[in-house]
Amino acid sequence: MSAPSIVEIRDLTKAYVRGKQVVEVLHGIDLDIPEGDFVALMGPSGSGKTTLLNLIGGIDSPTSGLLKVDGQRIDDYDADALADWRAQTVGFIFQSYNLMPVLSAQKNVELPLLLTDFDAAERRRRARLALELVGLGDRAGHKPNELSGGQQQRVAIARALVSDPRLLICDEPTGDLDRKTADEVLRLLQRLNAEFGKTVVMVTHDPKAAEYARRTIHLDKGRIG
Repeated sequence: MSAPSIVEIRDLTKAYVRGKQVVEVLHGIDLDIPEGDFVALMGPSGSGKTTLLNLIGGIDSPTSGLLKVDGQRIDDYDADALADWRAQTVGFIFQSYNLMPVLSAQKNVELPLLLTDFDAAERRRRARLALELVGLGDRAGHKPNELSGGQQQRVAIARALVSDPRLLICDEPTGDLDRKTADEVLRLLQRLNAEFGKTVVMVTHDPKAAEYARRTIHLDKGRIG
């Protein structure tokens, strides 16, 4: 029996208004991503990859069409409902790490938990577990400038994991890393998918990175090829 879809998209469009011009970025997208999948989204610059990723992650809203994630019609949510849904369901990993430079790795990982009802001791415990999972339990007290690029990205992955989301949204997660470090990060994502059942949706320009995914979806000019 096939796994149920954690992402279900039907006839999805996204357009932006720029001055008097309407620019349609996505055209009638149909897509199903089963729970537990690891998908690489590839395509030339301007093909709509990041736009589609942002829609799946609830960062942006579609112009038309159906968008269900984890069984929820998130295209119908208002901003507050989307924020609550994101906090519970999605972990985000970006190319630029987006760590707070004045905070330790531990405190950076705790940040998403400030939106929860967990007390300080529970936030610390969960952050420590997340850092240990990504192999940085011994770096909890270090600030970002005391860590390598690969270590900073692993802190960012720990931060994405700390609220135990079902879906990991990754936008060029290895774009700033050398090949060896990139492979280490990709193997970690692969492990999170295989051992912990996290669904991973990753935008990448790198064919080597895409090889770590279970399958690759190609976008071109706003359409799935």
